[in-house]
Amino acid sequence: MKKLIVDNISIQFPKQSELLLNAHFYCDMHEIIGIFGRNGTGKSTLFRMIFGIEKKGSLDIKINHTFISREHIIPKKHIGLLPQQHFLPKGHLVKNIITLFFPSDDVQNKIFSSKRISSLENKKIGTLSEGELKYLELLLIGNLDHSFLILDEPFSMIEPLYRDVIHEFLLEVKKTKGIIISDHYYHDVLNLTDRNYLIKNQQLLVVQDIPDLVRNQYISP
Repeated sequence: MKKLIVDNISIQFPKQSELLLNAHFYCDMHEIIGIFGRNGTGKSTLFRMIFGIEKKGSLDIKINHTFISREHIIPKKHIGLLPQQHFLPKGHLVKNIITLFFPSDDVQNKIFSSKRISSLENKKIGTLSEGELKYLELLLIGNLDHSFLILDEPFSMIEPLYRDVIHEFLLEVKKTKGIIISDHYYHDVLNLTDRNYLIKNQQLLVVQDIPDLVRNQYISP
């Protein structure tokens, strides 16, 4: 079973103290881990660093015992990233985006048969609600051939119906991947995760539940 290990994480922005200093975490396949932190603590920067598109800071990435260069993360398809910002072109139809992403008929059929996609496939990307669009993006990224998946705020600003649909989908994805998730909707995250970390005092502290988040002043009592 594959294990993603991220070691020696250090992030510092100009004129600021280090956000993370020699921190580390790991994620096994078939588990979901949560990473919490207040705005400005470097969560999105950390995710972009792991994905290989952020050159600030430093870290070491290993899968099992093999060091992986950040430059190889994307071409070798080690890790997928769902960013906060939407990335699909607004003028395209949903069904055309699906076929562009996946030439394979088998994968296309899997996505077209996914929950609620039949009601979306003839819509343009630019007409989708926040929940519809986030769900579509997650379906696309989640069905790519990666061992690990990073999700940056997948529950943010989406309607309740799609919270449930996304929750169900992520439990299915967990059967074949390891998932790293961050979101300020901490109830949604804690309902999914097997383990959790909190960025505090330049480290990734292990936390288990809401009382831990309260004790560490991430949320109010």
